[in-house]
Amino acid sequence: MTRKKLHRFQHNATAENVIERGKPLYTTIKGKWNEVYFKNHNPIVLELACGKGEYTVGLGSRFPEHNFIGVDIKGDRIARGSVKAMETGLENVAFLRTGIQFLDEFFEPDEVSEIWLVHPDPQPRDKEEKRRLTNSKFLDLYKRYLKEGGIYHLKTDSSFLFEYSLEVMQQDPDFEILEYTRDLYHSPLKEGHFEIVTHYEKLFTEKGSTIHYMKARLVNKKRQ
Repeated sequence: MTRKKLHRFQHNATAENVIERGKPLYTTIKGKWNEVYFKNHNPIVLELACGKGEYTVGLGSRFPEHNFIGVDIKGDRIARGSVKAMETGLENVAFLRTGIQFLDEFFEPDEVSEIWLVHPDPQPRDKEEKRRLTNSKFLDLYKRYLKEGGIYHLKTDSSFLFEYSLEVMQQDPDFEILEYTRDLYHSPLKEGHFEIVTHYEKLFTEKGSTIHYMKARLVNKKRQ
């Protein structure tokens, strides 16, 4: 382990805005994010597979009337987002270190108002379809926590993942696609991203990649 990674893990262990295994809230926060952590009744927005949390921090600074939670399994990545949030005094931002498949352990149905997926791993090989965070299995997972009328965003540089995800979404009767574009930076939809650019997105665009974006709304809440 490099010294930088070790330092970031040490940061996470003491940072109040990082919820991870070994901390009391890790096993008790489910259904209580607003009551126990944020101590308000503001809508909760998730950035899944958040990496360094650029959207979590960026949106958190622009929308203080919302609560933002970045979720990722990589502790050294979310530590960077945690530090940035602390440096800018963002009390409406938190990070949860866990795998996306374990969201059941941390969120109750209807606890989330909005979900962002920003440049998730496209998992392009056929045998990796079950790991794509936009497949029907994961969409069903997101439906549990999203309120009816909740919003789902996908932003990706992968044409393959975008076309796959668009097809999956079009076949899902519980979601309504509100808008999409295959070239975000030459689209009016760009304004809705508030000039937030992730580290990897900057690399992608410098190499000539176009950025794809889709926004959908949960219109049929399945009760389980």
